[in-house]
Amino acid sequence: MPGYRRLGRETAARKSILRNLVTTLIVEGKVTTTETRAKEAARIAEKAIALAVKEQNNFTTKTVQVSAAKLDDKGRKVLRSATSKNDRAYDVVEREMKTKTVQVDMPSRLAARRKIMTMMVETKDHEGNRVNTVNHLFNSVAPRYTTRSGGYTRIVKIGPRRGDAAPMAILELVD
Repeated sequence: MPGYRRLGRETAARKSILRNLVTTLIVEGKVTTTETRAKEAARIAEKAIALAVKEQNNFTTKTVQVSAAKLDDKGRKVLRSATSKNDRAYDVVEREMKTKTVQVDMPSRLAARRKIMTMMVETKDHEGNRVNTVNHLFNSVAPRYTTRSGGYTRIVKIGPRRGDAAPMAILELVD
């Protein structure tokens, strides 16, 4: 008996289905699917959340100098004219130096983030904005489960699907 369910699919299709299910679960909090897919996606999601909880606060911060374009009161970039060696005129964006505090991951947290990236895909929210699913997992989901030592997901059976009578279930994150 294999260590995972094959779900009647080839490897690439199976991995794609499971990645999408795990991503939807992490971002939206619940997903409706068949029971066998829910069980397999729950295994992957539990591992990802456990890894994120373990490495949640394993980072340092540092202050760095960054160069940014100067903006006018309407939010547009401020331009100045310049001349090249060949006496050609062109516009240059005015720059200003700012200090910014950035987060620097420790090696184990970085490895965990890279491992989780293989389990999920990038997605968009309801307004069409890009959501970084790994950041969402580390910043929003993992802090909810710091006191919990497992059992981050729940499967609720909802009966057969109309049409092919496949057993359906809701996979959701526990509060």
